[in-house]
Amino acid sequence: MIGTSGLQKLEKRVAHDLSIISYPINEWIPPKLDEEGNRVLDVLVVGGGQGGLAIAFQLLRERVQNIRVIDAAEAGKEGPWLNYARMPTLRSPKEVNGPDLNIPSLAFQSWYEAQFGQLAWKKLNKIPTELWVNYLQWFRKVLCLPVQNRLKMISFEPMRNNLKVKMECLKTGNVKEVITRKLVLATGIETPGRWSAPSISQQIPKDFWFHTSEKIDFNLFANKKVAVLGAGASAMDNAVAALEAQASEVTLYCRRSELQRVQPFKWLSFPGFLRHFRELNDEWRWKFMSYLLTLREAFPKETWDRANAFKEFHIQTGAGWDDLRLKDGKISISTRKGIFEADFLIFGTGFLIDLRHTEELSPHAHLIALWSDKYKQAKKRDGTYLLSYPYLGDGFQFLEKLPGSAPWLKNVHLFTFGATMSFGPSGSSINAMKFAVPRLVDALTRDLFLEDIEQHFDSMISYNLPEFALPDEDIELAPATTDFYGKKVGT
Repeated sequence: MIGTSGLQKLEKRVAHDLSIISYPINEWIPPKLDEEGNRVLDVLVVGGGQGGLAIAFQLLRERVQNIRVIDAAEAGKEGPWLNYARMPTLRSPKEVNGPDLNIPSLAFQSWYEAQFGQLAWKKLNKIPTELWVNYLQWFRKVLCLPVQNRLKMISFEPMRNNLKVKMECLKTGNVKEVITRKLVLATGIETPGRWSAPSISQQIPKDFWFHTSEKIDFNLFANKKVAVLGAGASAMDNAVAALEAQASEVTLYCRRSELQRVQPFKWLSFPGFLRHFRELNDEWRWKFMSYLLTLREAFPKETWDRANAFKEFHIQTGAGWDDLRLKDGKISISTRKGIFEADFLIFGTGFLIDLRHTEELSPHAHLIALWSDKYKQAKKRDGTYLLSYPYLGDGFQFLEKLPGSAPWLKNVHLFTFGATMSFGPSGSSINAMKFAVPRLVDALTRDLFLEDIEQHFDSMISYNLPEFALPDEDIELAPATTDFYGKKVGT
């Protein structure tokens, strides 16, 4: 193990690489002031996980410096990784490039090799989840990204040409407001909607069941029978966690007759699809996503091997749960394959997209265009629950359900799993990040530039710093660099 010295060398390399790409240099966006004379933010990013960090990095690369990133979690606890992502490694291949946005010194591999060496990297199978968290924290630190933790957005509303955002400091309980021109919701898998447990869950007391998205005390399962409904990756991860907590028996129940063993998201991980999916027409986007999103995500071989290492692990396929009953402290589970018994239940049944179930979006949900509003042909097809996904514009922005009803929605951009129907894997996908983040930031800078076009024109015609002085002149000259924006103009 190389450790600290290797990381110090890498950080010097990062600093050098960033200087080569002029990161960051003079901002170019004219400052805006609110009624009290305070500067209005150019971009507020909600979510300080991998997506929010990558967005902040790309904004700074584009010389948009008047930004802020907030996250409700404590530093290092952002995202699902140390909360409900109960897998020891990422599911992506270790070679994946994500937040680094193609800067080699910022890649996970560089960070890993700097501490553990190249040989250790060659031996590594998949990225340990805790190391990924540590890497993201290093990424945030080495880039000096403007992230504030324990700040939760409560609401937002239009305010003239800007957005007024109300947020709560979770440390103090104080509520404050900020004004921003652009708002980016970058909460990844915590997408607008709600985690979904089937209606039969209400037939037994909540003390006896959990959803995979919840904080679970797995010690409860020691020497107990646990039943898990679902056959996706998260269901299997939770089944393994219960087994590792010394459950006497864990049975995974799958509604379908066969487990999903093919991972179609491996197929689509190529630049053509990830970069250009958004450019497809609605019919093709629907065809692709109504197929992909109606499949369960296959769990990787490593997860399968972990589960099958336990003789206490069982699988029942073609055994969806039809009824639940609690009798004498035991849960009776009725399925097409018979009646089974358990002490506790875990629902690995995913989530539903529904803007009405998100605190900050629910007041505006009726204004936001969904796929049901834009793609009427879908009503005749399978997968109609996908119609609840928001129908996003070319820069991840919300669109109006009715033209002219809420033009300010163009300033709210959704970079979460909820963008999947419109953009394919993007807001919560590591391997799609290097394609999706620049697209989002291009849209942000485009809008900011166009909104200030008159000021930019006035700045251009007032710029009059000569390149050289005539004999006996004592005047200010143009800077040597081509990056003169923001420098003093006029005599």
